[in-house]
Amino acid sequence: MTTELFYLLFTTILTGLLWIPVIVGRVKTRGPLKPSDYVVAPTSPLPTWVDRANRAHVNAVENLALFAPVVLIGHAAGVSTAVTVGAAAVYFYARVAHALVHITGFSLLSARTLLFTIGWIAFLTFAFELLRKTL
Repeated sequence: MTTELFYLLFTTILTGLLWIPVIVGRVKTRGPLKPSDYVVAPTSPLPTWVDRANRAHVNAVENLALFAPVVLIGHAAGVSTAVTVGAAAVYFYARVAHALVHITGFSLLSARTLLFTIGWIAFLTFAFELLRKTL
């Protein structure tokens, strides 16, 4: 497994785990779902951290849809450079930090936006390196 695929795997696992705090928070607040909840969703307020956790999960899913294809295309094209390895690592760690900051509500100097931007730049760096090596 290449390093880029390793970080894609870890990013996918992270994204797959981010729903857990949302469900725990919902069950803690509203109790387990009942059959009637599938007909009409409960509307009782949730703690703000649960809403933030849900947004962190949705954001991770949306961004995985961009990151995964460039890693897989790079792998299929046989492109693995120090730039792609570094970009994949930066992307993963930025996503971990982004999720933690988002869920906890930590907002010092717009940390969430900064971490999102770092991950986005890592994605672009990977994509441009892939283009550079294949065109």
